[in-house]
Amino acid sequence: MADPITFRAVVISSLLLVAAGCADVPREAGFADVKQNVSERTGLEVRWNQGTEADKAVEARVAEMLRSELSAEQAVQIALLNNRHLQATYEDLMIAQADLVAAGLLRNPVFDGNIRFSTTGGGTAVELALVQDFIDLLYIPLRQRIAGSEFAAAKLRVTGAVLDLAGETRTAFFSMQASQQMLELRRQVLAATDASYDIAKRLRAAGNTRELDLFTEQALFERSKLDVRAAEAQTVRHRERLNRMMGLWGTPAAEWKVAGRLPDLPDAPADVGLADGLESRAVERSLDLQLRRQKIEAASQTLGLAAPYGLLSEVSLGVIADRDNDGSWGVGPAFSLPIPLFDQGQPAVAKAQAELRRAHQRYAAIAVDVRSRTREACEAVIAAHEQADYHRKVILPLRQKIVDQTQLQYNAMQASPLQLVDARQQQIDAGAGYVRAVRDYWLARAELDQLLLGRMPAADDTNANDNEGSAAPAGGRGGH
Repeated sequence: MADPITFRAVVISSLLLVAAGCADVPREAGFADVKQNVSERTGLEVRWNQGTEADKAVEARVAEMLRSELSAEQAVQIALLNNRHLQATYEDLMIAQADLVAAGLLRNPVFDGNIRFSTTGGGTAVELALVQDFIDLLYIPLRQRIAGSEFAAAKLRVTGAVLDLAGETRTAFFSMQASQQMLELRRQVLAATDASYDIAKRLRAAGNTRELDLFTEQALFERSKLDVRAAEAQTVRHRERLNRMMGLWGTPAAEWKVAGRLPDLPDAPADVGLADGLESRAVERSLDLQLRRQKIEAASQTLGLAAPYGLLSEVSLGVIADRDNDGSWGVGPAFSLPIPLFDQGQPAVAKAQAELRRAHQRYAAIAVDVRSRTREACEAVIAAHEQADYHRKVILPLRQKIVDQTQLQYNAMQASPLQLVDARQQQIDAGAGYVRAVRDYWLARAELDQLLLGRMPAADDTNANDNEGSAAPAGGRGGH
């Protein structure tokens, strides 16, 4: 009989299609490429925490680093290993990898069946159909190329997120050090104004100074109290910012320490004398530009898919088997295709063309931005170094001479105690200006280094709209 043979043919066809469509998503999802890219650019390690024994060893390593006085590089390394926002970003790789796997799969076949019961006492009619979108098979290679470009872009975005965190952590570290150093100076100023106010009170009690002078010294003393409190709050803010970067909370967040002073100012800012060379390096290593090149590639592939897809968005082929009321079976091919009377693909083509033009324009714009930001960063480093160096070589020695001369005049009873205290306070204020200048240098240096690593500072908005439409048309598997 043909009945069981026909039914088995339909079932076997279904099982074969199911088996052919099975696919697994690799767990690593391109993380090895990200890890290598980060290592080549920074010399630092990243790890995707997946609860393994190796991850526990990394946690022990982080704890060991926290027990010593942290350097800027150690703080950055802890952030790259321990920041949970970064760990969440790694899942973007899995999402893009899943899209890439999906792009290589056929759409699921459609099984259709209906049963008709005779109202006149005859037999039951049965109709079974199994159809598959045939045109989808032709578009799989192109969808895979689109998804491959998106996957490559995802790896670049994740690498960029790592570099962003490294730059932000380094900036937070220098800001933290500067705030600690500034707090110590503010406490010295408070001690100086306290001494000056105490002297003024004794002189006023002896009738040797005016009441206005006493009030002036008291105002300076009270103001210094506020300055110390503000510096304490600023130090806490910078410390907590660094805690967030390093992913710390609880006891570890409260106990880590850094050196109380910023690194010494170098004699000359390294690598900034050849701005043209730095500009070329920044462009060559720019992740932002590499990401935009992937966007151009994906947009080009999408344009190649848009035109034919609009005309033949779905062509289904299959087999249909039906049994008439008399029990006889019939088997034959089944097909369906759209008639492009209204939508002939012009909107999809216009959209894809616009996205490709937009991708080219954004690439050119970012190339200009990278060059400009590099020149700007070079100038910022040079200017900050000059100002800090001027403080070190001119302002601070001059203030020291003023203190020395005032001390000599005080010893000769030609200067009042208040003048001596005031000279020392001004010397401390000059020291605070030097701390700010050195901080500005290291922050400018960190920004330039970030550009040379291949990433523009996070304040720039060039990575906005990274999820712009470059996926395959509706029904495809290549985009996300």
